[in-house]
Amino acid sequence: MQKVISTDKAPSAIGPYSQAIEINNMVYTSGVIPVIPATGEIAEGGVEAQAEQAFQNLCNLVEASGSKVENIVKTTVFIKEMNDFGKINEIYKKYFKEPFPARSCVEVARLPKDVLLEAEAIAWK
Repeated sequence: MQKVISTDKAPSAIGPYSQAIEINNMVYTSGVIPVIPATGEIAEGGVEAQAEQAFQNLCNLVEASGSKVENIVKTTVFIKEMNDFGKINEIYKKYFKEPFPARSCVEVARLPKDVLLEAEAIAWK
């Protein structure tokens, strides 16, 4: 049986989707962008500030499911500019520790609200 995960500590869905779904003790998040949940504003300060906010939102969402960041086994990071890869990696290492989750990172032409990155995760409970 699937369970919808929702929290006000991550951006609410801006379309017809759930923030996350749990099924068979696995949590699958939707893509999370660097929206400040309390205000609905995009984090200001460039890619580093947006990465901090997006990864914090992602961790908040996983924790709202009853799982924890250490249980994340896979992430996908979508970035607007591959030249920001190194900066994003530095922020990523603040939130995810060894053994790091498996990860895909792809450059995309455009993201919702013209943000600089979006991230999603899969975690176990």
